[in-house]
Amino acid sequence: METQWVLLDVPETSSYVIIIPSIDGSFRSALHPGTDGHVMICAESGSTKVKAPSFDAIAYVHVSDNPYNIMKEAYTALRVHLNTFRLLEEKQVPSLVDKFGWFLIIDDGWQSINRDDENPNEDSKNFVPGGEQMTARLYRLLEGEKFRKYKGGSLLAANAPAFDIKRPKMLINKGIELEHANKDRDKAIPSGVTDLSQFDSKIKKLKQELEEMFGAEESSAASEGCGSCSCKAENNGMKAFTKDLRTKFKGLDDIWVWHALCGAWGGVRPGATHLNSKIIPCNVSPGLDGTMDDLAVIKIVEGGIGLVHPSQAGDFYDSMHSYLSQVGVTGVKVDVIHTLEYVSEEYGGRVELGEAYYKGLSNSLIKNFKGTGIISSMQQCNDFSFLGTSQISMGRVGDNFLFQDPNGDPNGVYWLQGVHMIHCSYNSLWMGQFIQPDWDMFQSDHCCAKFHAGSRAICGGPVYVSDSLGGHDFEFLKQLVYPDGTIPKCQHFALPSRDCLFKNPLFDKHTILKIWNFNKYGGVIGAFNCQGAGWDKKEQRIKGYPECYKPVSGSVHAEKLHLMTRNSEPIQITLQPLSFEIFSFVPIKKLGPGIKFAPIGVINLLNNGGTIRELEYLKSGAEISAKSEVKGGGKFLAYSSRSPKKCLLNGAEVAFEWSTDGKLTMDVPWIEEVGGICNAGFLF
Repeated sequence: METQWVLLDVPETSSYVIIIPSIDGSFRSALHPGTDGHVMICAESGSTKVKAPSFDAIAYVHVSDNPYNIMKEAYTALRVHLNTFRLLEEKQVPSLVDKFGWFLIIDDGWQSINRDDENPNEDSKNFVPGGEQMTARLYRLLEGEKFRKYKGGSLLAANAPAFDIKRPKMLINKGIELEHANKDRDKAIPSGVTDLSQFDSKIKKLKQELEEMFGAEESSAASEGCGSCSCKAENNGMKAFTKDLRTKFKGLDDIWVWHALCGAWGGVRPGATHLNSKIIPCNVSPGLDGTMDDLAVIKIVEGGIGLVHPSQAGDFYDSMHSYLSQVGVTGVKVDVIHTLEYVSEEYGGRVELGEAYYKGLSNSLIKNFKGTGIISSMQQCNDFSFLGTSQISMGRVGDNFLFQDPNGDPNGVYWLQGVHMIHCSYNSLWMGQFIQPDWDMFQSDHCCAKFHAGSRAICGGPVYVSDSLGGHDFEFLKQLVYPDGTIPKCQHFALPSRDCLFKNPLFDKHTILKIWNFNKYGGVIGAFNCQGAGWDKKEQRIKGYPECYKPVSGSVHAEKLHLMTRNSEPIQITLQPLSFEIFSFVPIKKLGPGIKFAPIGVINLLNNGGTIRELEYLKSGAEISAKSEVKGGGKFLAYSSRSPKKCLLNGAEVAFEWSTDGKLTMDVPWIEEVGGICNAGFLF
């Protein structure tokens, strides 16, 4: 188990202290639990050939009176000291951060991969989630057979094959069954079971069922192939597919694909490409070995990694990315970034190997994807933080969105969602200094979809879903996204509030997670009941704590955000398990005697404060007015201590409703021709 930083509250001096393990020469460091309540700092090179008798600067210590400023100040100092990474504010983020997305990142199924014991010139067949694909390697840097056989226009044809909306989940569920069956077999062996025939029979049966489910698809795909060598390349394959996607879905701006940092999960197959790759046995670092069992780690260790020599890292990424760019792909999600630490023994250690790979990846991004077309994933190692973020500007800050517990707890479908939210909010404290935090996708038809939507609405990052075709809840999604595909995004990335920083909102039975952010003309606080799960040191996994899964009470106060006065009363709340409330705070402007005004926004959207784009207060003679540029269609809400004489919308007088408690509402339309923007005026 390792920790990348520790923040200490020092009440005696009303200050905070942060300790950040750093990089010194060829060594990187991390904090490890010691004995008798002590903490150790561990420096490692990742190679027995790279040693050092001492270190000059193995960690950085910083003191501040503000827990949020301390992160900024500390990483700014490290950025100057190391000069190997850049802060988020120095970089451009991908354009998709401002748009709603359907998770059109084509996952590892697009690649040309196979296993070492298979024909080196043919794709492996019928991979599904469950770990089987994690021992396969790239044998070509182009699209796999399924995409290669795509015939241009197939998606657009009147007789295009019907899509079975149930099929993807059926395949995924069957793959999960197979994964659990393999896990049960693996657990039985060390427990002394000698007769494994029952396990083997079940695994064989599940594999046969998967083969049958895939069979119809394979025969259908074969009949759709072009079958003619005279066809032009641009009329077939990935290029034709991306072209047809953009033709069918007019608002589609970006199409991204997945790949691992080393190519495929298992890297690049030796001898299959022009690259010099070699299968390297994996040596898991002590820090990673002490954490939870992870299927990806287990499978990658099992098969080793086909590592392209670091001197060819630039050629490797450019060969793959330049082709993808030519066929209409605009970005990549790069996964399992931490794997370099497994295979650094022969390559000067993990720092030297990381420098070579991140340099090659960064150069390829600049050349092929406008310098920004990337989301990093599985990159919580600080090698990435300090070496990989000179160009990369966005990354996942939590574990995967899991629609059910991979360990089989039926209640995990609920409690896992709170865990995901905690990871994202707290990791944003440090990772937000050098990358735009990405809170991952979710599914709009999931039983906890609203819970996820509440956090995504104010997280300040991209909002996207991984719904199956036909599985969208469009009415629900309209609370997150405008009709033109943009989102009312906050100005910053969301962070946990001060009263949560040193508490446990997962299983202490009483703490509510509160995250805060700013809109252009106000602030927002989201309160979430995430209680019910957490880390189990003995089992080394996240598990449910049913005794914590109950209503929790607390309060919300925005004084520290300078949005409430010191004398304001805290807002008392009680939240049911996996429920939330979003509180918008808007400064009240005194316009004249007895006239106070504050625009809140279009309340149809969860982040209603984000719908206020401009705000202006004017006085002309005896007439006082408030003018606001608003984006969105629905019910506009404002506070007004007095009823306005008239309300204007785009210069025309419109009806409004006002009540003595100050609630002022009027309807605003979505006008497509002007991007959904209206000019609202209130005359007093």
